[in-house]
Amino acid sequence: MKVGFIGLGNVGHKLAGSLLRNGVDLTVLDLNPTLMDAMVAKGAKAAQSAGELMQDSDAVITCLPSPAASDAVMQDMLPFVGTGKIWMEMSTTDQAEAERLGGQVIAAGGAAVDCPVSGGCHRADTGNIAIFAGCDRATFDRVLPLLTIMGRRVLHTGPLGSASMLKVLTNYLATVHLVANAEALVTAKAAGMDLNTTYEAIRISSGNSFSHETESQVILNGSRDISFTMDLVKKDIGLFQQIAERNNVPLEISPLLGRIFDDGIARYGTRELSPNIIKRLEEATGLSILAPGFPPEMTDDEPEAAGYEVVPKGR
Repeated sequence: MKVGFIGLGNVGHKLAGSLLRNGVDLTVLDLNPTLMDAMVAKGAKAAQSAGELMQDSDAVITCLPSPAASDAVMQDMLPFVGTGKIWMEMSTTDQAEAERLGGQVIAAGGAAVDCPVSGGCHRADTGNIAIFAGCDRATFDRVLPLLTIMGRRVLHTGPLGSASMLKVLTNYLATVHLVANAEALVTAKAAGMDLNTTYEAIRISSGNSFSHETESQVILNGSRDISFTMDLVKKDIGLFQQIAERNNVPLEISPLLGRIFDDGIARYGTRELSPNIIKRLEEATGLSILAPGFPPEMTDDEPEAAGYEVVPKGR
């Protein structure tokens, strides 16, 4: 299968790297020629346009920063969509937008799947990340061999758009945990607790979370580098809020998170690393939340292994 990949940012270039590492015939496209050159040096071919990529590929993967970017790329690709073509949307996007753009692909005779990833950039680098996939079962079976190269655990979430809904839901939960971890660490420091001991207490207890085991480490190191920025957090929790509003769910925590990150962006800028939301509390208390022995960035020490489909309980 010939595969095209559009969007070689923090996550995209790692997913594309997994495809190349496993022998996939890959052609890439990005607005940044330096990122394209790096993938070409690893064995990929370079495309000149999204339309050309769709014309010459069996499947085209998009991994882009916003719904607007995905829409722009789709309008270039759509004239070349036809029977046998597959669009795989790996961006974090709005459920309704995934359904709209995917519907255009299906109407043109192709197949569409929204298949965002979850689990951290460090796991995308090793092919051990989780992937959600929303599409009909026949399309899922066609793309599963590609998904199990890029990810370890692959979950068929239901119809087109369902994966995007679950992705913003899980990102919302990660943001809740990040802000709660920041409050817990600052409070522990203010109360005179050793932060190394505090980290372990949370890790081995009912207070643990994926966010704590990753983001708390780079917070305590001081790098705060999780390869994710405040504007992306704001986008994702905003998408979750929109889903809730469309379904008449009166959320309470979500609007508060939005205000917290609005304040963080106003103070530190849109491209500030998201774990630095803790700086608001560091500045308010005059405390520095640092501890020795923690890494500046997360790496995945699990060996790369073949991916597999996750089957929900009760199925």
